[in-house]
Amino acid sequence: MAETNSSSIGFEKQIWEAACVLRGNMDASEYKSVVLGLIFLKYISDRFEAKYQELLVEGGGFEEDIDEYLAENIFFVPEDARWQVISAAAHTPEIGAVIDGAMRSIERENRRLKDILPKNFARPELDKRRLGEVVDLFTNIQMIEHGSSKDILGRTYEYCLAKFAEQEGKLAGEFYTPACVVRTLVEVLQPYNGRVYDPCCGSGGMFVQSAKFIENHGGNINKISVFGQDSNPTTWKMAQMNLAIRGIEADLGKFNADTFFNDCHPQLKADFIMANPPFNLSGWGADKLTGDVRWQYGMPPAGNANFAWLQHMIWHLAPNGRIGMVLANGSLSSQTSGEGEIRKNIINADLVDCIVAMPTQLFYTTQIPVSLWFLAKNKKQKGKTLFIDARKLGAMVTRKLRELTDADIAKIADTYNAFVAGELADVKGFCAVATTQQIAGQDYILTPGRYVGIEEQEDDGEPFDEKMSRLTGELADLFAKSHELEAEIKKQLGAIGYEI
Repeated sequence: MAETNSSSIGFEKQIWEAACVLRGNMDASEYKSVVLGLIFLKYISDRFEAKYQELLVEGGGFEEDIDEYLAENIFFVPEDARWQVISAAAHTPEIGAVIDGAMRSIERENRRLKDILPKNFARPELDKRRLGEVVDLFTNIQMIEHGSSKDILGRTYEYCLAKFAEQEGKLAGEFYTPACVVRTLVEVLQPYNGRVYDPCCGSGGMFVQSAKFIENHGGNINKISVFGQDSNPTTWKMAQMNLAIRGIEADLGKFNADTFFNDCHPQLKADFIMANPPFNLSGWGADKLTGDVRWQYGMPPAGNANFAWLQHMIWHLAPNGRIGMVLANGSLSSQTSGEGEIRKNIINADLVDCIVAMPTQLFYTTQIPVSLWFLAKNKKQKGKTLFIDARKLGAMVTRKLRELTDADIAKIADTYNAFVAGELADVKGFCAVATTQQIAGQDYILTPGRYVGIEEQEDDGEPFDEKMSRLTGELADLFAKSHELEAEIKKQLGAIGYEI
C-alpha cells in the first residue's frame, strides 16, 4: 500500500484500546470528553512537573510561585490536582471525584481554562476500575521512549480525535476534518507568519497543522497569531484543549458563538483563512441577515450557506490575504437561488486562484464529493485560475476510507507553486490554467474536469487495424465458448427433466 500520512505509534493505540474498554455503555460522544480530558490533564501535569523540578534544583523557593509558570506559558497545577495525587487514588472508588476536583482546581488557578475542562469523571456509568487502569497506563508510560510528552500526548489527542470521528460518523463533521485534507490546505497556503483564521474551527485541526508546517520548515510558531470560533460548546472546549496541548495560544472568542450572528472577530483582517464549513447548511438565518455588509457579491440563499461562508471569509481577508477552504462540489456549478450569479461576481473580481477536485471517501462523515477552493485578494497570476483534478489520487486505508499520501499532497502543492511561478505546463486529465474569459465561456462553472480534459492514453505501438483484428478475433472465440456453455447447460437441465 502507498505510504499514507496516518501517524500511529504504540502508545496512541494503547490509549485508544484502553478508552474502548473504558467506554462501557456510554456513547462515543460522551466518553470522548473523558478520554481527551484525561490526556489533557496528563499533559499539563507533565509540563508543570518538569518546571517544578527545575525550580526545585535552582533552590530559590519559587516552585509554588504561579507567576514562574505563567511566564513560560505553563499552566499552574495546584497541589490537590497533581498527577501523584490522581495516581495514588487510581484504585479507589473515589478516582472519578478526585479527577473532577483536580479539573476544578486547575480551572480556578488558570483563567484561560475557566469552564473548559470536562468534569464528568464521577458519573455512575463510568466504570471506576477501568478508569483507574487508564490512569495507571498514563502513570507508567516512559515518555523518553516516545519523544517529549508534549509531542506524544499531542499526537495521542489527534489520534483519538480521528478514531472518535470514525465512530461517530455523520456527527463527527462538527469537530473533525481529516488530517490529509487539512495538510493539503496548509501545504498550498504555507502560513509562515501573520494572522491565521478559521471561522468554524471544530477541534482546531487547521491551527495544529499550521503549527506543524512551520516547525517542519524551521520556522517560528510565534510568528503566527491564531483566531477562530465555533458554535458547538463541546467542540469549542475540545479546540481549546487541543491547542493548549500543542502550545498554541489562540483567540477563539470568550465562548462558543454562531459565526454569522455573533462574529467574535468583527475587525479581523486575516492573512490566511482555512476552513471546512458545514456542507450545504440550510436554515442558517438568511432572512435576518439581508443587507449584511459581508454579502458583497450577492445575497446567499436561505437553503444553502456555502456562499455565505465563502463571502464571510472574503470579508475578513487582509489586502494580500489568501483562503483555503473545503466546499461541496455543488458550489462549483449550482445556478439555483442566485448562487451562479454570486460565483460569477467572485470570479470576475479575480479572487479564485485555484480549484482542486478531491477524491471520494476522504471523510468519515459524508460521501458528498468535495473540492478545495483557494482564493487570493492579490493573485500572483492575474486573470488566471488553476484547475487540478485530484480525484484519482489517494490510497484506501480501510474498506471505507481513503487518505491522500504524502506524495499526493506534495504533487498538488508543487503544481500550485509552479502555477504561481508561471512555470506550469498543462497536464491532460490532471491540471490546466484557464483565463477568466475561458471560465466565462463555461458559464462561470468551476468544475475542474471541464478544463483539464481527459487523460491521454499511452500509445501501445500496435497499429489500429491489427489491434481491431486481434480484439474481434478474441471476441469471436468468447462468443463460441459461450455457445458451448449454453448448449451444455441445456443438456444438463434436459437430463433432469427441464427443457428451455
